[in-house]
Amino acid sequence: MTAARSLKAWYWLHKWTSLICTAFLLVICITGMPLIFHEEIEHWLQEGKPYAVVPEGTARVSMDSVLATARQTYPGEDVEYVYMDDAEPGIWVGMSPADNLDPKQHHYMRFDAHTGELLHDGPTQFEEQFTFMGLMYALHVDLFAGLPGQLFLGAMGLLFVIAIISGVVLYAPFMKKLSFGTVRKERSTRLKWLDLHNLLGAVTLVWATVVGVTGVINELSQPLFSLWQSTEVAALTAQYQNDPPVTQVVSADLALQAAQQAVPGNEVVSFSYPGNSYATPHHYMFWTKGATPLTSHLFTPVLVDAATAQVTAVAHPPWYLVALELSSPLHFGDYAGLPLKILWAVMNFLTIVVLGSGLYLWFARRRANDERVRKLADSLNTSGRSPALESS
Repeated sequence: MTAARSLKAWYWLHKWTSLICTAFLLVICITGMPLIFHEEIEHWLQEGKPYAVVPEGTARVSMDSVLATARQTYPGEDVEYVYMDDAEPGIWVGMSPADNLDPKQHHYMRFDAHTGELLHDGPTQFEEQFTFMGLMYALHVDLFAGLPGQLFLGAMGLLFVIAIISGVVLYAPFMKKLSFGTVRKERSTRLKWLDLHNLLGAVTLVWATVVGVTGVINELSQPLFSLWQSTEVAALTAQYQNDPPVTQVVSADLALQAAQQAVPGNEVVSFSYPGNSYATPHHYMFWTKGATPLTSHLFTPVLVDAATAQVTAVAHPPWYLVALELSSPLHFGDYAGLPLKILWAVMNFLTIVVLGSGLYLWFARRRANDERVRKLADSLNTSGRSPALESS
């Protein structure tokens, strides 16, 4: 293949991958802006009573007492999960109607970890998706379409990465003619936007590639987790395969203590009850994290027998779950606090400009081509002969 044909092929690839994914990428980038600051916005919008002011070092209330309050508040419901906030003294208890498998009917209750007081009785997942942050998250993750929506947006993210790579290939010969950063202000509007599109694309190249790749990985979270459960977790719990589901579970405090002892130095951040889609019919599934800046984003699950409170296994996650765990905070800029989030927001805004300018350039080129065709048609109608024939 000659250099000219190769360049045309890369141009075709860049044009169509960009056009197919741009509209969806714009939705992802716009909704991603508030999600970068989700912790700050959620804290600002947080409903319910404030946390109690207690002396430093005050012990936390027992988990069993919190769960007892949750069950007394909703006697006909089951506990699905518990999440312990590491940024503030909050315990979130997920509840669902008994024997109701519809996740949209799940809801949470937020408790004070020091006093055990119920601070906020949250909406169901169906209601929560229509809050501001719920709308942003649903549009960003699955377009309200569940797993098919996640896979679709993952495919759009993959096209975005291909568009970035093909754009780099096309930009290389362009750089031979102009100095980096050149914007030809004296030329037409279309050429000025072409220069800006190329410049901002080069500036955001590394960031856009990282966010694009991690976004694709994040969209695969559900099938990857299901794969782990059906292979490694199934192997670890094979001895329980023929046992009936546990009907009387041991104290959550006992199970929590066993999980903490199994991974010294790690902190338990959440756990799912037996029968939950993220546990097994016979086990609590505890999720623990490390204490260093890196290991705080790496989770080690612990399976605790729900009938005996004995640790069945410390299920070290496979490489693909480690990649998933690392990609999520990198995707949203959660590694280094507010300064990195601000940088992520700036780069996100520049990417929106790149995507928008790409659409403009495509429409502008089409208008220019249509105008050339119109002028040629007018000349043929006027002379009745082809300009090519007249010049021969």
